[in-house]
Amino acid sequence: MLVTFKSHASADVIMLGDSAKKLIAILGKDPHNAQGIITAQQLPEAIARLKAAIEEDRARQAELERQRTEADDAADKEAGRTGMAAPVGLAQRASPLLSMMEESLREETPVVWGV
Repeated sequence: MLVTFKSHASADVIMLGDSAKKLIAILGKDPHNAQGIITAQQLPEAIARLKAAIEEDRARQAELERQRTEADDAADKEAGRTGMAAPVGLAQRASPLLSMMEESLREETPVVWGV
């Protein structure tokens, strides 16, 4: 399932359903509702929530990286896993939506999905 976020302020942002639902929940909206809106008045809070979640995820990823040992690196290399196989973090997934929301805030226009 794909979810398309739309705003008159920017190009559409298309995401796979699971990633979109996670971000919709972070924004304080119902992720099980097929349609939704973040009004211009709700954008500042939604942007703050998303930025906080991104920072939490970055801190969690940094801690995991600090806990890695040379043995972990050697095991990854032996198994053929490289940095290119690293999972995509929340910041990477959320960046296009965050940009859309910030532009929408500047233009005072809502962000919608499922319409």
